[in-house]
Amino acid sequence: MISRKILPSFPTCPGVYLMKNATGRIIYVGKAKHLRRRLASYFQPEHRLAPKVRVMMTRVESIDFLCTSTEKEALLLEASLIKKHRPKYNIVLRDDKQYVLFCLSRNHPFPALRLTRKVLRDGSVYFGPFTSALSARETKRVIDRLFPLRKCRDTVFSNRTRPCLQYHIGRCLGPCCLPVSEDEYRQVVRRVELFLSGKSDELMAGLHDQMMRLSDALDFEGAARLRDSIRALRETVERQAAVFSDGRDLDVIGVHGHENGAALAIVFVRQGRIIDGQTFWFVDAAVDTPEAEAGLTDSFLMQYYNAERFIPARIITAFGNQDPALEDALADMRGGRASVAKARGDQERRLVDIATANAKAHALRQRRTELTAAELAGALGVEGEVERIECVDASHIQGEGMRVGMVVFIDGREEKSAYRVYSFPELEGTADDYLALASFAARRAKSGPPWPDLLLIDGGKGQLGAVERAMAENGLSAVPLAAIAKGTSRRAGELGDVIFRPGRKNPLNLRAGSPELLFLQHVRDTAHRFVISRLRRHKRTAQLSSELGNLPGVGPKTARLLWDHFNSVQAMAQARIEDLAALPGFGPKKAAALHAALTALSGKI
Repeated sequence: MISRKILPSFPTCPGVYLMKNATGRIIYVGKAKHLRRRLASYFQPEHRLAPKVRVMMTRVESIDFLCTSTEKEALLLEASLIKKHRPKYNIVLRDDKQYVLFCLSRNHPFPALRLTRKVLRDGSVYFGPFTSALSARETKRVIDRLFPLRKCRDTVFSNRTRPCLQYHIGRCLGPCCLPVSEDEYRQVVRRVELFLSGKSDELMAGLHDQMMRLSDALDFEGAARLRDSIRALRETVERQAAVFSDGRDLDVIGVHGHENGAALAIVFVRQGRIIDGQTFWFVDAAVDTPEAEAGLTDSFLMQYYNAERFIPARIITAFGNQDPALEDALADMRGGRASVAKARGDQERRLVDIATANAKAHALRQRRTELTAAELAGALGVEGEVERIECVDASHIQGEGMRVGMVVFIDGREEKSAYRVYSFPELEGTADDYLALASFAARRAKSGPPWPDLLLIDGGKGQLGAVERAMAENGLSAVPLAAIAKGTSRRAGELGDVIFRPGRKNPLNLRAGSPELLFLQHVRDTAHRFVISRLRRHKRTAQLSSELGNLPGVGPKTARLLWDHFNSVQAMAQARIEDLAALPGFGPKKAAALHAALTALSGKI
């Protein structure tokens, strides 16, 4: 345990401090306006420290620091280091993926609407975000059907000589080749903007007037198309709740503490309408004081937002801005003013209540499948704590396509960025799981740290022994091992899972349905699903590749061209007709025929 005597060695500048345990692992990252003064707060009498801080300080063996010029730089550096090292005692946002947005370019005379996950400061207009990519794609399909914007990329648009299939089915005006006026096209763009901005009343009123004009002109087919468009728009819009008439953009944060952690919910308000929301769960986070809740919210904001994510001008939290540098950092990311404030007015307070209710509901239904590191270590008889678990499973199809999949759990939660799949061409046709797992152990040893606190194998004592020998041969005998296998329980001959450990003849005495066994089963099932999905993807790719040469109009030269352009058969099968038509020697007819053949081929597998 570190002593207070080290305090005079720390500077008085703003910066970031990194607390490390006995193995040198970073377990906490913090920022400070005055480093020495901030660190002194950790060396108070124990009764004045929060329980979580007391436990953490018993494990701190050294403290490093990095000075910065300003408090804002310290805030940005802290967020970056938390994302990089994921310290055990920090609030870590693990689900920090970019969400889907609609992007409408303003720097092209004939803009196209596309889906993106990045915000560029190029004058484009962005709508969203959508937490569900499926929902965004469904909305895109509705827009493509109702509004005849061009669908092709800029490079295809500038090189096209004849209108594509989208024009012939009435889903594009054909500005690439036909004399479409910019004013006519801009009217369609305006309708799309109205739709995505939530100004549905104005949009549907305009469409209704146009429908009546077509009806008066006896163009009943055109009027019927507009009638169907209005109906589809109304069904889409009715799923959104209007809360503001002035069309403001807001992100609203609500937090709810629970005995096992804290839940945070964010509600997205765009153009005055609630369009989506997302919830997050932070294990063992304590929000029993206003200061703790504000600290969790500020840490979340700095990890959640970045320069490539849409940031509204106003973010509402329960306590407003508690950190002077926070708004400056967000404004730099946004490229404009950004405020973090308390709710003002009944409507904004109601939104905070909605976000808090969502957080509470998420906390109540959160089923804690993860165990504490100490509990799991005690059940398995492992020294220390089990924080990082790697689980492996070997799979093949009748000896072909041997794969070993590895999934990673840290502090009881999936770490998908660390998932890996290992292929072994030299083992084709052998169907030898033992050899595949031993080969994996050799490969894993070469990849280096971080090493797992537990390596779990999907298999029995034979698989466990094969990995144990291979790990010892590669200098990793210190890594704790366990295997999970099917075994006959004592109750009516039912099958149940059992856990084996090296050096034991019999499995561990874990009760069926115990939290420890349920968690290990969850980890094993995750590894099994992962490796099977990768194996099926490999099989599908191989079958598609072998069939490519049999497609109509695809000879060696065309096949080479397709490979050079798309790099994979999956990309070929997912290509649009206009993508194929843009290739040298392709026209709309040939592209349509090849697209149909690729679609039929991928559908068979």
